[in-house]
Amino acid sequence: MKRVVVDHFGGPEVLVTVEDEVPRPGPGEVLVRVLAAGVSFTDAQLRAGTYLGVPRPPFTPGYELVGVVERLGPGCCRVREGDRVAVLTVWGAYAEQVCVQEVDAVEIPAELDPADVVSLVLPYTTAYQLLHRTAKARSGERVLVHGAAGRVGTAVLELGALAGLRLYGTASAADRATLERLGAVAIDYRTEDFLARVRELTADGVDVVLDGLGGRLSLRSFRALRRGGRLVVYGHYSTLADGRKSRRGWIEWYAATAGVALRALLSPGRRLRTYRIQKLHGRRRQWVPVAGRSPALPVGGGPRDPDAFREDFRTLLELLRADKIHPVVAARLPLVEARRAHELLERTAGTGKLVLVP
Repeated sequence: MKRVVVDHFGGPEVLVTVEDEVPRPGPGEVLVRVLAAGVSFTDAQLRAGTYLGVPRPPFTPGYELVGVVERLGPGCCRVREGDRVAVLTVWGAYAEQVCVQEVDAVEIPAELDPADVVSLVLPYTTAYQLLHRTAKARSGERVLVHGAAGRVGTAVLELGALAGLRLYGTASAADRATLERLGAVAIDYRTEDFLARVRELTADGVDVVLDGLGGRLSLRSFRALRRGGRLVVYGHYSTLADGRKSRRGWIEWYAATAGVALRALLSPGRRLRTYRIQKLHGRRRQWVPVAGRSPALPVGGGPRDPDAFREDFRTLLELLRADKIHPVVAARLPLVEARRAHELLERTAGTGKLVLVP
């Protein structure tokens, strides 16, 4: 089989496709033939070595997949061979076949497009949990979304509108129509001061700010909160520069987050919360034997609380089947074009999900 490997941290050029033996599932594992693997900004952070908890090279990236169960390991009985499943892998999905923990596999209807479903696994699950598990946003509250035209941002806007939230989003002027179509008030981050604009629109600020960029933006975002408001920092976009690790970005991110945490302590009426999909659920590390190599290569282990992930994901599946959410697939690329997919990541941020199709 083929799989993609990062043998050292760096830009998209470090992604190489190799031939390997088909893995055999161990106790509690199932072998999945991959139909679609999502390509995310988080994968770029893994590749560059900026993601918290990143494995040491060599490893196979890939945060999410949809596939067909081909073989059951010892002790597996919940899923069956031939079932279609979605899995939050954290890493390991860029391959033709992958072994995952059975408990992490969520059964999905066979009639749904695998590319549409894989778009739910990370972006929409992140958006859903940001709103409902971390920020605990309530109908009628005001929510400001930074990077609102991106993959997670548009998912937040769709889900926020369904939840009855009043939405504001920062984006470029080119994305204004997209935000307005999704029911949000658009704020052009290039020509408008978002803090001044929020105060103009709301008088006393917003109830929730969702900040996936981090760094100095978080400090100003905290000031946009009204009393009782919550700032949720969930991303590290500022830690990458031109697709590579930015030490300056990391220093600024940690310094700014520490500054916001201090302000939150001194201002008990406003709160800081952080979100990582593994922080909420945890992550177990699996070690899958790879032919001809020692030691074995790590494969991401999915959520530690699979019941919570399964509950949220099934809610999203029902919304998809009811035509209430509409994930957009920007492009479907062969697995061997993983490098090109990473090169396209930033250019396609506002146009939908990139999907690798083995």
